[in-house]
Amino acid sequence: MNIKKIIIIFFIFLLTTSCQTIKEKSDAVVEKENQEYGKFVGKNINNLKIELGNPTEDFRNELGNKILLYKTKKYGIPCERKFEIDKNEIIISFASSGCI
Repeated sequence: MNIKKIIIIFFIFLLTTSCQTIKEKSDAVVEKENQEYGKFVGKNINNLKIELGNPTEDFRNELGNKILLYKTKKYGIPCERKFEIDKNEIIISFASSGCI
């Protein structure tokens, strides 16, 4: 009976620490992504296009700002990087989703 409790506690501990490790690694990847592509915020759209090329999609949002989407896949996981550009062609925001 005590051995079963010890084994159950061990597996719960193992699962908890594994999930924390995965979260820490994914947070580190997101932070690196934000630092790398966040450097374009406040700069002209031409700098972005020189670095990343032409976007996969572009459209205007409800505010009239241009949105550039760069879509890729890594290990079969879709990645989307979204840049918002104002009327003066200055990048005002960046967001990414699914990028590892």
